[in-house]
Amino acid sequence: MWVNGFAERHGALAWSSTESSVGFSASDGATALLEPFVLGAPARPGVLEDLAAWVVPPTRLALILVRRGGYAVGLGQGAELIAHKVGTRYVQSRTAAGGWSQHRFARRRDNQADALVVSVIEHAQRVMLASPSDALVVGGDKALVRDVLAAARLARIAGLPRRELFDLPDPKLVVLQQALRRGRAVRITLTEPATSPVQS
Repeated sequence: MWVNGFAERHGALAWSSTESSVGFSASDGATALLEPFVLGAPARPGVLEDLAAWVVPPTRLALILVRRGGYAVGLGQGAELIAHKVGTRYVQSRTAAGGWSQHRFARRRDNQADALVVSVIEHAQRVMLASPSDALVVGGDKALVRDVLAAARLARIAGLPRRELFDLPDPKLVVLQQALRRGRAVRITLTEPATSPVQS
């Protein structure tokens, strides 16, 4: 396990835990913060068997990525994407025009965004609700994601434990697959002795 290698490189470990992470401090001053996709700390974070069980990712992940102009929804079973829908939908960008033109463009943009949200809700419902999911990964535009998850039809999905990946690029199949990998990964933040923190 990764923690064993960390201890071999940096010396004896002390640990602490919260509801969402476990931290290790090594005798040489190095630290590591582990954040898996789970709620609740392991019963015995210093016992590697308990820690290994705690970092196991959810089996079935629902994924919703949406940005102005594109969307991707999917269902992951383990590391495999077993169902998905990826598409494009034009949403006009903001304009520098003033007066009535500005209001007209704003209304058009809002209508296009509303249509995008409705489309994503429909695809998410079809792809995800046929079978239960254990957790949810979202990414893209925060406001659009919020509007999608506000739909009553997706209440079961919206209430799941969630990981947010708002740094993802425009939704495409390859980005959806990347979101599945990152959603299942344990986030590890390392601080080496006398160095700046490194995010892995």
